[in-house]
Order: sequence, then C-alpha cells, then structure tokens
Amino acid sequence: MLCNHGVGFTAKRDDMLFVKLISNWLKLISIGVLMSVMLWVTACTSPTVIISHPEPVPQPSNTIASQTQLTTIPFTIQVGAFTTTERAARYALGLQQQGVDAYYFIDTDGLFKVRFERFKNKAAARRRALELQTLGRIGDFYIIQPALAKRQINPRTSLQMKIVQTAHRFVGTAYRWGGASSSRGFDCSGLTMTVYRLNGLELPRNSRSQFKTGAHIQKSALQKGDLVFFATDGRGRVSHVGIYTGQSQFIHAPGRGKRIRTSSLSNGYYKKRYMGARRYF
Repeated sequence: MLCNHGVGFTAKRDDMLFVKLISNWLKLISIGVLMSVMLWVTACTSPTVIISHPEPVPQPSNTIASQTQLTTIPFTIQVGAFTTTERAARYALGLQQQGVDAYYFIDTDGLFKVRFERFKNKAAARRRALELQTLGRIGDFYIIQPALAKRQINPRTSLQMKIVQTAHRFVGTAYRWGGASSSRGFDCSGLTMTVYRLNGLELPRNSRSQFKTGAHIQKSALQKGDLVFFATDGRGRVSHVGIYTGQSQFIHAPGRGKRIRTSSLSNGYYKKRYMGARRYF
C-alpha cells in the first residue's frame, strides 16, 4: 500500500513538473517573438547608428618644434637695383598690385633690391621669372637661394648671426613696407618679415601673427635673432616688434617719421610696454 501510494505521488509530481517546463518554454518563445518584433520596428523607424573607432592621431614628439617651425624659402627671384628706398618701394608695390608677393630690402652692396615669391627648386623659379619677363613686368632677374646650406657646422648659431647682420643693414633707413608714401610710415613687422625672408624663413606678416607663431622665450634667455614684442598702441596688446641683437639691444622700425634704429630693452618706454619674446628656429 505504501509502495503503491508512493509511486502514484511520484507520477503526479512528474506531471506537474512537465507542465511547468512546457509553460516556461512557451513564455520564453513569447518573449523572443516580442523582442524580435520590437527590434524590427526600431530598425524601421530609427536611423542606424554606426559607432566607429578612428585611429588615434599621432602626436608630434616635440610640441614646441611643431609650433615654431617656419616654412623655408629654398629659392626666390631677385630683381632691380635702386639707390633709394622710395624707388625700390614703388617697384615692389607695383608688383604687389599685379598679384606678386614682392618685398624690397637693402643688399650688402648698399643698393635697394626686390625679391618675390618662393619656389621648391631653381627650375620652377626660372619658369616664373621668364613668364613675368615675357609679360614685361620685370627685367633682368637672378635666382637666389636664401636659406643657409645644411652643411653648416652649427646652423642655429650661423642663422642667428645672419639675421642680426641683415637687420643691421637696415639701420638708418626710412623703411616703408610696400610703398613710398610717407603717410604709411614705418612698418615694424614688415621689417622683421623681410629680414627673416632674406635668410630663408617665411615669417607671418603682422606682429600679432608673429607673436602667436613662435616659441615663448623668457627675457633672461634671449638670444640674437629672437623677436621682441611690445604693446605701443595703448590697448594692451601686441602692436610692435623688433629683432634682438644681444646685450639688451634690438633693431626695429619705431614709427612714422623715424628711421630704423637700435633701441634698448631697458629703456623706460619699451620696458614698460614689453610683452614677451619669440624664437622660430
């Protein structure tokens, strides 16, 4: 009796377990179907979002170098030989008005000459010069390689000295950027840009852009060829620039009615308005 009763109880329990298994299985199927429908609806009503993982952008190994690297000028074209600033300035301005990036300078022989544009190789420079010569815009020309040769034992020191030597050639000159009109006065950033270009470096045109480009240099760490900046317009922002020549001295175009000169950083006027220094090589 007990044995028979026990068997019957076991059979009922197995039936109940079977029923529960079937019920759970049906529930799982229902949930699966429901989820499939929801995914299908979502796919039809919402845009597909693709998450991509772009390759990391490589960072420069030397951040300062990447910020201060100036474009070099391998070759350029030189024209003209004038005895006065005004004539050279007029010639440069005439080329500018024809879309040529020209600037004038004082050469080592004391004559004022004009250079324009920059080229990767001598052949490209010659093609451009012949084109302008055919159009009657220039006469005789020279292809110049302004950058220092890479074989220099100490290129940094050599470049520093070249920049200072070039700047000294302008001292005493009524330098005017791009024109002979005295109303335009001096252009300090035009002077620094020209000096750098003559030494194969493409410096930005205005003083604020030059200030943003170079590496910050402490006043105590100044070296020859660095640029020094000042706020001279009464607005507390960079508006003037000069070329440091050592011994707390710098060469600059001080303003309208004044010639290019050497001044001192310890001078009360410039000391009060000093904004900082930048280095580009």
